[in-house]
Amino acid sequence: MPNPRRLHWTDVPLATLPTPRGTMALHRSLTSGLCRRAGDPPGVFWGVGDRGPNLGPEDAAARYGLDHLAHLAALDGVKIMPLPDVGPALARFRLEGDAVLIEAVMPLRCPAGTPLSGLPPPRIAGAETESVFALDGTPLPTSVHGADSEGIAARRDGLFWIAEEYGPSLLLVEPDGTVIRRLVPRGSADRFAGSAIPIVASLPPVALTRKLNRGFEALALSPDDAVLYAAFQSPLAHPDRAAHDAGDLVRIWALDADSGNFLAEYAYPLDPAGCFRRDAEAGPVSASDVKVSEMACLPDGRLLVLERITLSTHFYRVRLGEALPAALLDPTHRPTLEQIGQAGMQAAGWPLLTKQLVASTDLLSQVCGDLEGLIVLGDGTLLAANDSDYGTEGAQTQFWLLPAG
Repeated sequence: MPNPRRLHWTDVPLATLPTPRGTMALHRSLTSGLCRRAGDPPGVFWGVGDRGPNLGPEDAAARYGLDHLAHLAALDGVKIMPLPDVGPALARFRLEGDAVLIEAVMPLRCPAGTPLSGLPPPRIAGAETESVFALDGTPLPTSVHGADSEGIAARRDGLFWIAEEYGPSLLLVEPDGTVIRRLVPRGSADRFAGSAIPIVASLPPVALTRKLNRGFEALALSPDDAVLYAAFQSPLAHPDRAAHDAGDLVRIWALDADSGNFLAEYAYPLDPAGCFRRDAEAGPVSASDVKVSEMACLPDGRLLVLERITLSTHFYRVRLGEALPAALLDPTHRPTLEQIGQAGMQAAGWPLLTKQLVASTDLLSQVCGDLEGLIVLGDGTLLAANDSDYGTEGAQTQFWLLPAG
């Protein structure tokens, strides 16, 4: 098997902030999702960054001496945002020999030009909502223009679908970063009242049961540009957090690529946590650690799915077959898909997607962890990139060429 190859890349500086233990050096993070677009010059590809620089309060205290933030760790899913005005951005890259070059960075913005922030949207009854704080410990507000973008797919007409975790929602975006439509779950339109972006409440309402920081994560477009596939990062917290914690199925939705209307739902079976060898060797792992971080569509219509914990990443080919019964999309249906799990689905004779392993970084130990971006090059080689989290914990963006078995 050919060896993986790390490509040359230099992160785009963003800011340096003084802290009690030295400087917090932040850079642009632009690879939470990657895609290619038909008609672009050879070597050109696109990426999207997530909500903006953020880190946990315990990390802020331990790494930067910001001890006044440590007590916030008692709040579920809380994040510290050093630059709350810096939000998600679209990026255009070029692969040139053994290097990746940045061609442009376009902050996501409303049609009138106001940039999107990384702040969470207003709270809504029955849905988990993140809490965010500034470096001085001050609570940050919510925003109808906030987004935590994670996945990206390019349509043939030049527009992009971008998936974000907060809503969760889907953004239709022009190449200059202008968001022209936001699809949200039915019943949640009031959450975005006053938004300068047109809101369409068309997504199935079960999406509102996503676990904190585990909403839409991965997007892929079918080769004929007709179907948009959207994957949640993890099992839903449906009907409660216990179902997420024990869950071993991730929902993948098929949507009309033009309108975003729902078409079908599939059940992707996650690997047991212990199968991620590098993570298991580093410390205890649990089912809730396993997540889907990226997808790409192969020329034959199969999906390539990136499944990981932190250090270990597995890449699987998946052929879409029979869709799930419509009843499992109903928020009132019991037991839920997450409660049924893989064993229950098999016992009932309901369809699970079949996975074929393509590559594993457990066998490629030099490849970094936290891989989130993925595209397939013309020769079948995988181009993958990690999420550097804006350098908040000292990580740098890495691009890797990986062999596909």
